[in-house]
Amino acid sequence: MILEMKVPSPGESIKEVEIATWLVKDGDYVEKDQAIAEVDSDKATLELPAEASGIITLKAEEGDAVAVGAVVCHIDTDGAKPADDAAVAEAPKTEAPKAESPKAEAPKAAPVAAAPAATYAAGTPSPAARKILEEKNIAPASLSGTGKDGRITKDDAVNAVPSMGTPTGGSRGTERTKLSMLRRKVAERLVAAKNETAMLTTFNEVNMTPINLIRNEYKDAFKAKHGGIGLGYMSFFTKAVTRALKLFPDVNSMMDGDHKIAFDFCDISIAVSGPKGLMVPVVRNAENLTFRGVEADIKRLALKARDGQITVDDMTGGTFTITNGGVFGSMLSTPIINPPQSGILGMHNIIERPIAVNGKVEIHPMMYVALSYDHRIIDGRESVGFLVAVKEALENPMELLLENNPKKALEL
Repeated sequence: MILEMKVPSPGESIKEVEIATWLVKDGDYVEKDQAIAEVDSDKATLELPAEASGIITLKAEEGDAVAVGAVVCHIDTDGAKPADDAAVAEAPKTEAPKAESPKAEAPKAAPVAAAPAATYAAGTPSPAARKILEEKNIAPASLSGTGKDGRITKDDAVNAVPSMGTPTGGSRGTERTKLSMLRRKVAERLVAAKNETAMLTTFNEVNMTPINLIRNEYKDAFKAKHGGIGLGYMSFFTKAVTRALKLFPDVNSMMDGDHKIAFDFCDISIAVSGPKGLMVPVVRNAENLTFRGVEADIKRLALKARDGQITVDDMTGGTFTITNGGVFGSMLSTPIINPPQSGILGMHNIIERPIAVNGKVEIHPMMYVALSYDHRIIDGRESVGFLVAVKEALENPMELLLENNPKKALEL
């Protein structure tokens, strides 16, 4: 029986996918539920499992765009599973006795032609060639002449290409590869965000000393109590953002034509790096989560992204985005809004810098933060006020985030 395997729908709005990688070859025997291909949609990369066991025949090539519901392969369920090669004993081989052949005489070495004697003409340009080489700023010594006795001819000079730098002998090859459907969709959305929004960025800096003190004091107990979940910076930033979004609700809204959609919940998109590029899975109702809840959800989503198991549902929605370029060493950047959202907070690396504290110069771990926002819906007062509220919560976490009871807030 021949089973036709069709592309399942990865999501309601997705009409086609792209065959990113076949994980099997034409004619292979596959087991039911075995992953046979990776397919890219404009939102995620998903694995395609075999619907039955049998011999597979591929009906699409890698890189092909295939409509949802189209046939991508056939599986012959009557195909026999090949025997295990390891179980098949190899028949002993008997070598036929070699007939003695008469001893062949060693071949005589061919006479070596004498190298032509070097002459004054070798590497010397003709007068016409010299003029051309001078105009091209090419040294005659860098060329091998094709004229008599190695003389550099006019044609040699005309065909010579000026060096664009010191020759290194390294490879200068190029490679042209098609972007995945997911990467093309990301590019399309980024360009749309720049062209279709009135995007501005405001900056501030945060003294990370208070958070570092709390983490240093409680991170070991937090990890032991919560099954290996670490107490990172992201939970502090997420809690600071959800607090600021309640104070400045315009930042937690988006444009829809001539209307503004405001949200009374905080679904925070967290940018994470995966094998297929940057993903932005969503932490749902982050305003109701504890520190442990935020860290556990971020860890869960990051592992799914790393293992290529992230789904469309994981990345659908989101009312505000946090991205941390600091993990890659970024000191300062202007993050691009994740449409249709209206705001994104960029974190950066932490560097010890001298700052003025109560009239004295002290060295503290400092981080630049950036808020990019859509000025069509968010005014300067709201954007600056939002970022200041984030800064205040991060610099006074004991009172504003932990309610002066860190053991209770961290569930220790």
